[in-house]
Amino acid sequence: MNGPSRRILALMGAALIIVGACGAGATATPSQAAATPTAATSQAAPTPTAAPTAVATIPTDKLVFAGKLIVCSDIPYPPLEYLDDSGNPIGSDMEIAAGLATRLGLQLEVVNTVFDYIIAAVDGGKCDIIISDQNITTDRVAQVDMLPYFQAGQSFAVAKGNPKGIATQLDVCGKKVGAETATTEIQYLEGTDLYKDSGGLKKMCTDAGKAAPEAVPFEKDSDAFLALAAGQVDTYFADLPVVAFYVQAQPGQFEQSPITPLSPIKAGISVPKGHTAVEDAVKAALVAMMNDGTYLQILTKYSVAGGALQPSDVVVNKP
Repeated sequence: MNGPSRRILALMGAALIIVGACGAGATATPSQAAATPTAATSQAAPTPTAAPTAVATIPTDKLVFAGKLIVCSDIPYPPLEYLDDSGNPIGSDMEIAAGLATRLGLQLEVVNTVFDYIIAAVDGGKCDIIISDQNITTDRVAQVDMLPYFQAGQSFAVAKGNPKGIATQLDVCGKKVGAETATTEIQYLEGTDLYKDSGGLKKMCTDAGKAAPEAVPFEKDSDAFLALAAGQVDTYFADLPVVAFYVQAQPGQFEQSPITPLSPIKAGISVPKGHTAVEDAVKAALVAMMNDGTYLQILTKYSVAGGALQPSDVVVNKP
């Protein structure tokens, strides 16, 4: 797989497609061109141990398709998941997925799934698990079990020069904020799920006598960012690694807002309720990747090693 040091997204709408990881013949949507996110060259990747072997198995009758690990992921969301020039899924999440499949003795297949419907997809038997930087929240854990594997804060991107003057959270009050539907970002703007008790930014603004932010949801995250480029929203709100990727790739057009990123939230690999055999095997494979050095090598390659977790963090989240 190719790292993000040679990719930039030329943003267009992303189609719902099914592709095999590292397979040929899929249509790349959106397309990519050359780029160099600057942080990618500043980290030395650790060396993993010898070639991995299977550490666990999943009974065939517990898989969507025998011999395959089918993973739902919402693409693009770089550098975690996106497509290379040939339409192959790449990114840190995709390489983690590939590592899990190898350690389970399975062939990886990725189903590109709109984030708003991704839990319905795994619960409906379209895939075995979800790996899509999906933050662990109360509402989600009520629907699926979640294995922590990564963590990230959330940040805002603005047009170069910050023409809207978005330097503090209160500066977001009354502004149009582009974000992907059903994400933690929308929840924070509107004070739901994880932010139900605090009221999120909506309450912060109204308490200060300001208008609430206007959340402008998009079915695909790439469209939310494109809306900032087109001036349809005042700021773009996403997980910090994604904001950093876009800003570093196009520094002449965008910059990260001075607003301090929100505190990191753990993201989880989602498994349908009752699929204990899948859950246990995936957990064993993930811990093996952490212990043999492959996990950190992948995160370092994509400049997201700051979000690394430890084996002791891999505890199933259930209601």
